Amino acid sequence: MKVVIIGAGFGGLSAAALLAKDGFEVTVVEKNEQPGGRASIHKDKGFTFDMGPSWYLMPDVYENFFAEFDKKPEDVFDDLHRLDPAYRIFFGKEKVIDIFADLEKNFELFDQLEENGGEKLRKYLDHAEKNYEAALQDLIYRDYHSIFDIFSWKMMKAGLKFSIFSNLDSFVRKRFESDEARKILEYSIGFLGGAPTNTPAMYYIMNHIDLNMGVWFPEGGMGGVVDVIYKLAQSYGAKFKFNQPATKIEVENKHAKRVVTEKETLDADIVLVNADYAHSELELLDKRYRTYSEKYWDTRVLAPSAMVAYVGVNKKVENLAHHTLFLDEDWDKGFDVLFDPKKAAWPETPSYYVNVPSKSSSGFAPEHGETLFILIPLAPGLEDTEALRENFFNKIFLDLEEKLGEPLRDFVVTKRIFCINDFAERYNAYKGTALGLSHTMRQTAWWRPSHRSKKVKNLYYTGAYTHPGIGVPMTLISSQIVREELQKKYLK
Repeated sequence: MKVVIIGAGFGGLSAAALLAKDGFEVTVVEKNEQPGGRASIHKDKGFTFDMGPSWYLMPDVYENFFAEFDKKPEDVFDDLHRLDPAYRIFFGKEKVIDIFADLEKNFELFDQLEENGGEKLRKYLDHAEKNYEAALQDLIYRDYHSIFDIFSWKMMKAGLKFSIFSNLDSFVRKRFESDEARKILEYSIGFLGGAPTNTPAMYYIMNHIDLNMGVWFPEGGMGGVVDVIYKLAQSYGAKFKFNQPATKIEVENKHAKRVVTEKETLDADIVLVNADYAHSELELLDKRYRTYSEKYWDTRVLAPSAMVAYVGVNKKVENLAHHTLFLDEDWDKGFDVLFDPKKAAWPETPSYYVNVPSKSSSGFAPEHGETLFILIPLAPGLEDTEALRENFFNKIFLDLEEKLGEPLRDFVVTKRIFCINDFAERYNAYKGTALGLSHTMRQTAWWRPSHRSKKVKNLYYTGAYTHPGIGVPMTLISSQIVREELQKKYLK
């Protein structure tokens, strides 16, 4: 059977590998010139940049995925090691801390942050670990076919166990007193496109992922992960067609029959979409075949967009770790400008993140250089002009120099800024979101867009818009869920 996959992001790549292994005839059409989707690679003047995802988390999910092919991560990566420190945090201009791979050091840190902080963290992480294991089994590695799947007795018990009906901020505040401790335990939700006050408390399991399981780095960065899965899919016969934007999904008798690109028309028995969900529904399908209307998308809570600066400097930057977070003192205001439409604006004093993969691998920068990936979250849909970008970059870069206590500007060899309009243009991202839909209560599990079209019988979706959501591990799981659905229906 012929499967045409639209989009070669992590969802499309992983689905292509799984379905090709199952014996489907798989063709992937991709708008851009390379695989990876938001995990594209940018190279210039000897510097290499991961353009999107930069954290390798949830190693067990990667292990699970590669086990589908009778492989282990160590079989496919030349090097995969745990980072230590896992990351560094600047709290304003006054305090800098490192989070270590050694938990005992982190317990000692929390003892410094508040009375009995280490023991509080120990109990908190033990609880998070137990619920993480339960979440994988009961919540994450499964699809939701009706609302009753959520309100089954088993799922209701799980919901109570995970405090699913309260938010992360209130959950953490009940357990920790210091501002720094709370921010350490809540910052990661920003990478899932949410705010602590609008994200279900169940996502505190991210702290087990972060602190217990650790932050890892594969040789080649996340681009290296893309390359591994791309080659894996090809090894089973999947074909890839780059620079071929899909322009239409042709439907007859409620079945997707063909995918039209700018270069050709491909017949299909099954169509699987990994491209931006909103774009695919609103632009590739006739109105009568859309599961979700324009109003639906306009009323969703979108995850933030971002301004990302890819900067190569011809000096070593001593005070940055591989991952470094700069957290604004006015934390709540920062989330307001991201998620409150009435307050949405280019932020005055934003939190931001710097990734320096050249700290861990020599292949990312020339011998005496450093590769800087600087990301500042922005509200989607904001006005985006060259002047706004440049002014904002100058502000952030000056702040970075001041906090690091070392000059950078005169050492810049290459600079590229990627922002809201670029996310919309390169990835067809709805309103320029960098991530998709936020993980609010009403956009979790059953309430995320479906893996299967409700109007077209052989049209399916994978990727960050669907369950289980945002993040590379989640997109791998999304494809495994869809693969299982297709096996049940077409490989009986």
